[in-house]
Amino acid sequence: MKQALTWAAGGTLFLFAMTTLGAATVFLFVREPRERLRRWLLGFAAGIMTAASVWSLLLPAMDRAAAQGLPPWLPAVAGTGAGALFLWGLDALLPRLRPASGRTSRETALLVTAITLHNIPEGMAVGLSFALAAGGEGFAAAAALALGIGVQNFPEGAAVALPLRQEGMRRSRAFALATLSGAVEPVFGIAAALMAAMAAAVMPWLLAFAAGAMLYVTAEELLPQAQGGGAPAYLTGFLLMMLLDTALG
Repeated sequence: MKQALTWAAGGTLFLFAMTTLGAATVFLFVREPRERLRRWLLGFAAGIMTAASVWSLLLPAMDRAAAQGLPPWLPAVAGTGAGALFLWGLDALLPRLRPASGRTSRETALLVTAITLHNIPEGMAVGLSFALAAGGEGFAAAAALALGIGVQNFPEGAAVALPLRQEGMRRSRAFALATLSGAVEPVFGIAAALMAAMAAAVMPWLLAFAAGAMLYVTAEELLPQAQGGGAPAYLTGFLLMMLLDTALG
């Protein structure tokens, strides 16, 4: 058990570090980017989130459900619907504050919440992989999974920090929020390693739940604001995340 926890901690801390590195790209901007660049970055973030919803979350959820003897569509549909409803409810409950510098508190909370929810099952998947590899078999596969998700986390960290910066948020705060969105990965990864059997049973539902949350934010917040120049960026983000997921995942 000690070895499994050590491996899980190391793997998930790597994920967190890659998210932090991606978030640090927010410090590359010297001045407030123009509207065209803002739309490009929002479109890029939307493309990343769409591809991650499919290849990082829904397809693995269906595979895990089939392995458990469940109809693959059941957790995918139910979990996605639940995730979208959760974000819809959060959207309705958050106060509609006037924008201080372009982005409302509601929009900021939705974006950060969606990425954070997406990171929870990824951290759990890595933690579980290392826990199951504690006997010596499967360590290479667990390490490859951690590497693949970690590489994906770099653009995801940027996908949180850069749009927040484009809406007028201070660099330090945008960096902090993006970094915190990845902090859940070592926490839930280690927890999953401690409760391997229980966590494995609910993983299909958690993956689909996160996918629904991400798709809601993409459709409700990012894509409408990216119109008028964000379509090429959307495709770029989508293709990049699809490549990372299929080549490294």
